[in-house]
Amino acid sequence: MTPPDDAPAEHPFDEARARPVTPSYFAAVMARLGPWLPDVSDVPPTALAVSGGGDSLALAWLASRWRRGLQAFIVDHGLRPDSAQEALEAAEWLEAMGINARILTLHTLRAGPGVADRARDARYAALFAACRESGCVDLLLGHQADDQIETIAMRRARGEGFGLSGMAWITETPDVRVVRPLLGVSRAALRETLRHAGVPWVDDPSNDDLRAERVRVRRTLLEGGETLKAELFALGRISGIVRAAHENACATELASTASLSAGGWATLGHDLPGDAALAALIRCVGAGAYPPPADAVSALRRRGRAGTLAGARLFRARTVAAGGQSWVMARERAAMQGRIEARDGVVWDRRFVLHCDADMVGLRVGAAGMGIDRRARGGVAAALCETLPALWRGEQRVCVPYLGICEEEALVGAEFSFAPNVAAAPGGVWGLS
Repeated sequence: MTPPDDAPAEHPFDEARARPVTPSYFAAVMARLGPWLPDVSDVPPTALAVSGGGDSLALAWLASRWRRGLQAFIVDHGLRPDSAQEALEAAEWLEAMGINARILTLHTLRAGPGVADRARDARYAALFAACRESGCVDLLLGHQADDQIETIAMRRARGEGFGLSGMAWITETPDVRVVRPLLGVSRAALRETLRHAGVPWVDDPSNDDLRAERVRVRRTLLEGGETLKAELFALGRISGIVRAAHENACATELASTASLSAGGWATLGHDLPGDAALAALIRCVGAGAYPPPADAVSALRRRGRAGTLAGARLFRARTVAAGGQSWVMARERAAMQGRIEARDGVVWDRRFVLHCDADMVGLRVGAAGMGIDRRARGGVAAALCETLPALWRGEQRVCVPYLGICEEEALVGAEFSFAPNVAAAPGGVWGLS
């Protein structure tokens, strides 16, 4: 993507020469990241994730000059004493911009080991649930160019391959298209944008906590200066172009070799696909936060025998889709999430969303498990039925929608949609400049 004529700066990582991002530049970027729903009152709004920090507030200000139909979601993690007040202040600033704001308060997060990862997962779960509830199909995030190069630097230190592409400009999820329109704009330019617009913001003190890897990397990059940042940014763009080509080839192979079931498994036929396609299926079916190790995927494929890897189980089974014995990729039973409270819109095992309007007091969502009568399975292998999502009342399995099993009349309309956190063919947009 060629930068518009009024791009924020010729030297994007030189703070001394940073200049504000203009609404016309932002509009040009958004046009390249479309298509977008019409900006009319009877169409769901475009969602914004806002924290009250400079990046997301700059995104909100620019978005308010781009279209009227916006809905901001402010996530209060509840991890700091002032977080609730800061969320209220952010809501007031957004309302002053003419943007409707809603605070999403997380009540279950606790400080401790892995809090950053847990907070991220909870934040995205809350944002996606809010988008579904509001009918929003696009969610804008405020990640910017400095975030991108920090991500690339961390992944390079870990020896990652395609991870050097950094964050995608666009990520397709089952319900929401996640868009990061500021990846070509520096943090300094966004601060200049807010100063120029007279918009206040707050800085999260955790951004200065050297116990966090990202903060330490940020400090190193500051010492390396503009040249190091520019080199990493260019590396990310080139890696993104390569990654996009790789994902397109992988998607083409999967389309001809695999069939993904609404039950959460994939039928692969008599032969296994290549390493890249197999890895994509493992991550999708196994609900992995990260791709499985390449050497382990290659070893599993070469062995040509049943095995487990990264939460997924590969085995041969008789399936209706294949009309006989074929390779099947299913969720590893031991790795599945335990039972959780049932409610409309709840996500279970990072893969299934429950849709049910009935009163679900006393119900829990969990794996269907063993003991389903052969006739009720309808030709589906027992090993696959065990991994299906089900509704439980105490120790009694009362509803398995995929199999049409329902022992309570009120639950007849209950459904689980297969919505893995990562698609087998992600379809992300990478490598833009």
